[in-house]
Amino acid sequence: MRYSIHTSFARRGVLLLASVFVLTVVGRLVTTTNAALFCAGWPLCVPTSPIGYVKLFHLILVGMASLVMISVWRKAWREQRHHPLILPLTTVTGVLFFGQAFVGAIEATSHYPTHLVVLHTLTAVALWVSLAMLVFVSGALKEDGVADYQFGWRQRVKDFFILSKPVIVLLLLVTTYGGLVAGGKAFPSASLTLWTLLGGALAAGGSSALNQYIDRELDKNMQRTSKRPLADGRLTAAEGLSYGLALSLVSYYLMAGLVNLLAALLSLAGIFYYVFFYSVWLKKKTVQNIVIGGGAGAIPPMVGWAAATGELSLGAWILFAIIFMWTPPHFWALAIVRIKDYARAGVPMLPVVEGEEKTRRQILIYTVELIAVTLLLPIFNLAGTIYLVSALVLGAFLFYAAWQVWRVGGNKAAWIMYRWSSMYLAFIFLALMVDAVVY
Repeated sequence: MRYSIHTSFARRGVLLLASVFVLTVVGRLVTTTNAALFCAGWPLCVPTSPIGYVKLFHLILVGMASLVMISVWRKAWREQRHHPLILPLTTVTGVLFFGQAFVGAIEATSHYPTHLVVLHTLTAVALWVSLAMLVFVSGALKEDGVADYQFGWRQRVKDFFILSKPVIVLLLLVTTYGGLVAGGKAFPSASLTLWTLLGGALAAGGSSALNQYIDRELDKNMQRTSKRPLADGRLTAAEGLSYGLALSLVSYYLMAGLVNLLAALLSLAGIFYYVFFYSVWLKKKTVQNIVIGGGAGAIPPMVGWAAATGELSLGAWILFAIIFMWTPPHFWALAIVRIKDYARAGVPMLPVVEGEEKTRRQILIYTVELIAVTLLLPIFNLAGTIYLVSALVLGAFLFYAAWQVWRVGGNKAAWIMYRWSSMYLAFIFLALMVDAVVY
């Protein structure tokens, strides 16, 4: 591949590389001379000695490099929205660039905790790798692209919102907040709630976007998913990949910097579990895809618990088990309704591979097991009477829906089970939160 900088995008990439290089050199000088001690403040500082001007100069360079980064990012999203490498690389480079600055600012105000020092170093390495790849790939461009938006900005905002699967994100946030309240035995502070839920929403939205990027061709074959933004062509594959990567990375920086390391690592594990373990491998390989893949959706309450306590005790694992057992009957009910869709797309869901009758029986079995798992919290004295009564009443309603699926069958009973199970999960976590505060 012949390298050149004949295009304006390539030239901006080289300018960004040079800016980051100078910024890194001056930043290193600030560290070795302890210039930060003589110029306190952000985004600008007032030097108290000549060496403090090195820190001030570094802050000015950060601002200048940020403008260059924004310029490159804007040009990529306007003119390279179809390029499979340039748009994702530019997006990741931008997140790493601002993530580096964010971690540096948090480090300075929190007495340099080890995990942030490590993250700062790893981000610097990743930034240079990403930036070098971007400059190299952009050098192969023969001409600049053009803005070719097929839809207006309102439709594009709507499509990116849809790409995040907001309904699923909302349900996951309910379970995250449930873990947050249950772990702390009280309603958490506004700041902890904000950063935990925002980080969780970005992680879930990023995972969903990456899932749709992976499944974009498969989604075209299913009536339920054929109108998704990537499957329908309203957004490009590069946009979907870039958006998913950006949200996932930003979520980790927020969690690591403003919540705690354990919550950040759990959230990151959830992203990897859902994207790689489930979407890439399990979904199309085994009839147990939903059973094993349910672990991804079971991680959010553990994130909330870790955010509140900084550890994972028995209660957190029981919350994980509740959602893990809830996932198969919930999605198998949907699979019965959409069995033709899954068969046409070649997804080995249980009713497609082993038939509707076995699926209906498995829904009932898993529902009984789920109800039993929910009762572990009061058995181990981790929840009180409010939760116990709620779990029994809600469990009775869910069991009735599962019984109807098994005995009556048909799409109507399966659809009711699917809808009721969604409400069941939300209400049992609501009961858990109320009980945790009162108990």
